[in-house]
Amino acid sequence: MTNSAIDAKVGNYATVNGLNMYYEVHGSGRPLILLHGGISNIVSDFGKVLPALAQNRQVIAIEQQAHGRTAYIDRPLSTEHMAEDTATLLAQLNIENADFFGYSMGAAIALQIAIQRPHLVRKLVLAAVAYNREGFHPGILDGIEALKPEDMDGSPFQEEYARIAPHPENWPGTIKRVQEWARDFQGSPAEAVQSVKAPTLVIIGDSDVIRPEHAVEVFRLMGGGVAGDVVGLPDSQLAVLPGTTHITLVHRADWLNSMVAEFLDAPMPADK
Repeated sequence: MTNSAIDAKVGNYATVNGLNMYYEVHGSGRPLILLHGGISNIVSDFGKVLPALAQNRQVIAIEQQAHGRTAYIDRPLSTEHMAEDTATLLAQLNIENADFFGYSMGAAIALQIAIQRPHLVRKLVLAAVAYNREGFHPGILDGIEALKPEDMDGSPFQEEYARIAPHPENWPGTIKRVQEWARDFQGSPAEAVQSVKAPTLVIIGDSDVIRPEHAVEVFRLMGGGVAGDVVGLPDSQLAVLPGTTHITLVHRADWLNSMVAEFLDAPMPADK
């Protein structure tokens, strides 16, 4: 693992696949990549957990195409494109292996990277992840497709975009791109998810847009759901946060900081 290409300053841009891609670096140590959710950004999704996570690791937080400070470009927004953008940026930064913490759309990106580029991934934290369309409660993806930009006027998402985006007038384009992502998202076969060998912490809110049964399914595909007292603890873990929705999940800082840090800091299994 090489980290020498990264200094400790915050607020950087890199030319990545036609994007002027924004990222931040906080702290030092083993790298942890933060991947935000749809129509969001670094601060909105990770602002409450990032300072604690950066206390003893190097946190690299990335803003994807048409999100935050990474400008809108006329290109479809897909999990595959965003995974490729993320991997390309990490290659530019000489990051050969890292932990990944993805939330919502960012969790789908992290999972895609783990499937296609397993050498990049040491451990995974997947918060509110769906590996296929059936992972969402009925109507959720249709609701995203029906969203109008004016429906979000005055929301924290719209206000933050207006504050930090290079071209705030492209907000309707961001909504359109996220709708395309929701419409076209197919995910990966179960066999591909099962092929991931990186220890994984699956997190969901008990009132999330992701079905709880789906989170358990992901956990089982990652080697969980066994009788630990009999066969030993699996490499992967499952956390269901009580009284927690999709949006409030990333604001449960006390829970997230403790469980994510403990999971990432634990020794790697001997055979990994």
